[in-house]
Amino acid sequence: MSEQESLTPLKLRPATLDDLDAIWAIESAVFASDAWSKSLLREELIADHRCYLVLESALGAVEGYGGLLLVGPEADVQTIAVTPAVRGTGQGRRLMLALIEKAAQHDATEMFLEVRADHPIPQALYASLGFAEIGIRPRYYQPDGVDAIVMRLDLKETR
Repeated sequence: MSEQESLTPLKLRPATLDDLDAIWAIESAVFASDAWSKSLLREELIADHRCYLVLESALGAVEGYGGLLLVGPEADVQTIAVTPAVRGTGQGRRLMLALIEKAAQHDATEMFLEVRADHPIPQALYASLGFAEIGIRPRYYQPDGVDAIVMRLDLKETR
């Protein structure tokens, strides 16, 4: 992202299948061995009970994405990532807030996510948004064998 673009706010909008290549590029760069396959991401974008958003630059480049599974009173963050170019600028927080808002709009009363135990920065972000640790999934992230911290947000308290 150019310096000029970094001064222009990113647009937050619903993701479409046209965003698949850009989402896959971010997914594979950010998550490396934990990355979902492109075909799985495609299925996520078109599946029922899903809501995916992207952050788009003024020139149309996707700089981040996030998605929810929404079933009944529960919302589950499926994935979220931003490019290194916008990391640390508040865009991840903005994307998470938008996902929380979408969950609330769909009448979800609680929201869940998993985060790698060895990633303190996103853990701190989620905690600052009101998520609380409720458990550990041992060796959840493969092939690295890293534990997942399961976190929950009570959406009734955020309204």
